[in-house]
Amino acid sequence: MTFATYVYAVRRTGGPEIHSPGHDGGGPVRLLPLGSLTAVVQDVPAAEFTEEALRERFTDRLDLERCARTHHRVVSAAAAGAATVPLPLATLYANDVRTKVVLEEHAERLSEALHRVAGHVEWAVKVHRDTAVPVLEPETDAGAPGDPVSEPATGREYLARVRDRRATRERRQESALDAVDLVDRVVRTVAVASVRRPLHGVELTGRDRPQVMNGAYLVPRDDERLLTAALDTLRQDPRLTGFAVEASGPWVPYSFASVALTEGAGRDGAPA
Repeated sequence: MTFATYVYAVRRTGGPEIHSPGHDGGGPVRLLPLGSLTAVVQDVPAAEFTEEALRERFTDRLDLERCARTHHRVVSAAAAGAATVPLPLATLYANDVRTKVVLEEHAERLSEALHRVAGHVEWAVKVHRDTAVPVLEPETDAGAPGDPVSEPATGREYLARVRDRRATRERRQESALDAVDLVDRVVRTVAVASVRRPLHGVELTGRDRPQVMNGAYLVPRDDERLLTAALDTLRQDPRLTGFAVEASGPWVPYSFASVALTEGAGRDGAPA
């Protein structure tokens, strides 16, 4: 059987061994020296990790989730012992020699990324509209609450309703922008860097919980208590009435340690 070298992450040389199971059918997770750096790798069956094989496997949601969980588990184990730069899911090279060639070409950028995240963790901070606090809409008809909405009697009434709906949307948008600005400003007093991620749709957040902020923050490990206190203060802030602030972490700082491995990086395990 032909094996390829699967690369999970890169960290400084000198960290502890990693005791974590890797992908099924492969060898044990091991450390590959790269001068002042060390790659966290595993020998995996090359035939199962070609472009075509991965494309087919990743169309299966369960198989994709299984691969992603394995990748994250090994990266987390590596990061528990030293600052770590996680590499993208399914980063492979034909063998250890090829792995060393590519990673050593990017040693400077990898070292910069390691320096950036050393002693830091990632926290995810999200803001949703709170379903517990209803958003009041302007009255658009003369009937009592619960009555069927009547058709506008005149063109003037119709235009008034359109203006009311537009004004309501604008107020909602403005309140969301104010909430996001407040949360971001407070969290950034603790964080040293941040990135804004795409908002999750209602299929993930719940139909009545539209998301207005999805951010990731790089926080010094020693300041996590300050972050927790800041978030607790935000949740009590009357300016955020109608919004829910959620946070999760600490995580491996994926959002702040990415390094694009060009010139041969990626799934080249089978061909070369």
